[in-house]
Amino acid sequence: MRRMPTRQSPDADVLSQAFGPLEVQVLDAVWTQRRPATVKSVQSSFPGVAYTTLMTTLDRLHKKGVLERAKVGRAFAYVPRFARPEMELRLAAKSIDSLLGGARERTALAPLLSCFVDAVSERDRFLLDDLERILKEKRARLVRGDGR
Repeated sequence: MRRMPTRQSPDADVLSQAFGPLEVQVLDAVWTQRRPATVKSVQSSFPGVAYTTLMTTLDRLHKKGVLERAKVGRAFAYVPRFARPEMELRLAAKSIDSLLGGARERTALAPLLSCFVDAVSERDRFLLDDLERILKEKRARLVRGDGR
């Protein structure tokens, strides 16, 4: 079977950590359609990929809870449960939660947080400014008692 070339979008890295290459491409096709997607409606975006492969991929994404589906005639129509930005946020939150899961004590978190700040500051000093602003806003909300 011929592989489709991967289109690298800025979101591909985030998505590719949770999904396979074809799953990412199929998600992209579903998001692009902006209407319920069927195997037939996305198939033209995947020359050389078998109908049954696309059907299995859409089904797998449904079972992973990323797509909702409804029976339309003899086929299923799929819609994304989340817009791309919300999906990325959920995946990032899940990754962070798994990182923090084994280090609940403050002393165990310090090295992790230090590494995070180092990584951010090396990539982009503006991100460090954003992080500082977000922390200040969060502290202010906690002091006011209006939660998260």
